[in-house]
Amino acid sequence: MNAGDVMTRQVVTVAPDTVIEEAVRLMLENRVSGLPVIDAAGAPIGVVTEGDLLRRIETGTDKRHSGWVRLLLGPGRLAAEYTRSHANKVGEVMTSEVVSVAPGTPLAEVVELMESRRIKRVPVVDGGKLVGIVSRANLVAALADMLVKERGAALSDDDIRQAILAEIDKQPWGPRESVDAIVTDGAVELHGTILDERERAALIVAAENLPGVKSVRDKLVWVEPNSGMVVPS
Repeated sequence: MNAGDVMTRQVVTVAPDTVIEEAVRLMLENRVSGLPVIDAAGAPIGVVTEGDLLRRIETGTDKRHSGWVRLLLGPGRLAAEYTRSHANKVGEVMTSEVVSVAPGTPLAEVVELMESRRIKRVPVVDGGKLVGIVSRANLVAALADMLVKERGAALSDDDIRQAILAEIDKQPWGPRESVDAIVTDGAVELHGTILDERERAALIVAAENLPGVKSVRDKLVWVEPNSGMVVPS
């Protein structure tokens, strides 16, 4: 899936000269935590978020420093803080660095971008103009659709066992040589030895994901590789 498949197309935007009061109203009415800022040509030039509005003189949350701290920060830093807490227009508080993607950008790249930049939304730009936005909510909605579609017909007991073993064999962490599965009427029992306790949860998940699996019983034994200590399920 690509960004264009999941993005919101009707994007609520503001201009740099939009007053803060209007931007706040739009956030509340549309239940969004951030708004793209576009220029007259429709190109994104920034984004204003709830985080940009946390420190405000109106709510008494503007930053206040003691005398010696003010000396350390210097007039430039203090002036910037004053601008953000007293500004009247979006362009004076917005984050100017725009991180955007194209409609054809794979979702894996969009998520990686969100994680690396620690952002909640990514504008989608085509031909220099804003055409949509991908938020975390869009990704969760896409996941919901995929979870419904991926559930296929129930597998037989033998097919379930073979699918579990194939998944273990495919994964770089999979302890294929030391783990086996017994399946009876859709009930899975995992047997064998693991060398890392975190493998237990991963193996259970691998079994639970298969259509036709009714339950998973953990009978794995964890052997701590350094001490040789044995910890049963």
